[in-house]
Amino acid sequence: MDRSSLTRSRRIAPFVAVAAAAALTLAGCSSGSGGKKSEEGAGDASAGKASTPRMTVALVTHQSPGDTFWDIVRKGAQAAADKDNVKLVYSADPNAGNQASLVQNAIDQKVDGIAVTLAKPDALKGVIAKAEAAGIPVVGLNSGVSDWQDLGLLEFFGQDESVAGEAFGKKLNEVGAKSAVCVVQEQGNIGLTQRCDGMKKTFEGKTQVLNVNGTDMPSVKSTITAKLKQDSAIDYVVTLGAPFALTAVQSVDESGSKARIATFDLNKELTKAIQDGSIEFAVDQQPYLQGYLAVDGLWLHKNNGNYSGGGEQPVLTGPAFVDKSNVDAVSEFAAKGTR
Repeated sequence: MDRSSLTRSRRIAPFVAVAAAAALTLAGCSSGSGGKKSEEGAGDASAGKASTPRMTVALVTHQSPGDTFWDIVRKGAQAAADKDNVKLVYSADPNAGNQASLVQNAIDQKVDGIAVTLAKPDALKGVIAKAEAAGIPVVGLNSGVSDWQDLGLLEFFGQDESVAGEAFGKKLNEVGAKSAVCVVQEQGNIGLTQRCDGMKKTFEGKTQVLNVNGTDMPSVKSTITAKLKQDSAIDYVVTLGAPFALTAVQSVDESGSKARIATFDLNKELTKAIQDGSIEFAVDQQPYLQGYLAVDGLWLHKNNGNYSGGGEQPVLTGPAFVDKSNVDAVSEFAAKGTR
């Protein structure tokens, strides 16, 4: 499809896409399937499985080793792949140049669609253009809500990190925080920067940014511990991922600080920490839904010409706050690895 035709299609699609997105959301929330076999589709027939021709989708993320957040994204993507008769090929690298090479690999393999995260969009601009030139549709998820249209992607599924950050800052005001440190585990990641910037915009207290090496958890712990010892006025440690929040609990204990901990993102262990009071609250961007909708969106585009959001608006999956008031309801899904 040429660019002018694509633009015309996007203009007429929003009315259909809104209904489609609503249906997809219901499907994503009700599905409990998933799995770790990233390069396999459904081996066994299941009720409701698509009868459309087999297609291959590459999911390429900026996952760092050991980051359990992406296990949830992959489960959602695999659930959609199993339903849609899709072979899902997953690959990841936190280095933007390496991630771009993985996208190129997908192009070389002539996949039917690519779903990609845009933590560092400038590094992926060229290879995304190559995918489009090869006639391979590309959708974005998780990171890149500010850039997906400029890069020519069909759709985007995720959270507006600036909006989430602003909501987080307001929540800190509500709980009476006065001095917060925002812990960034990957410098240069635009989504993480937007979270801290958004928080600073609405938080009425003092905000500091602390950069840590997210690939070295002992270093993360020691860096946060040192900061808390150096500044006893800090009353909230804000982390940008569940594993770092759990590490920050250890830092608070070791430093003797009275600071509380709140975070972006969720996993099974973090819901337990909210239940026992060691972490105050979390923002959930629903990563399962992001993976599910990205794969399902590519399937719908191939088989029905749909554009979720009409190609003009992202499909937002967050932010949603999880605290003691609602954590019990969420925990049963988190225990399955889907929240």
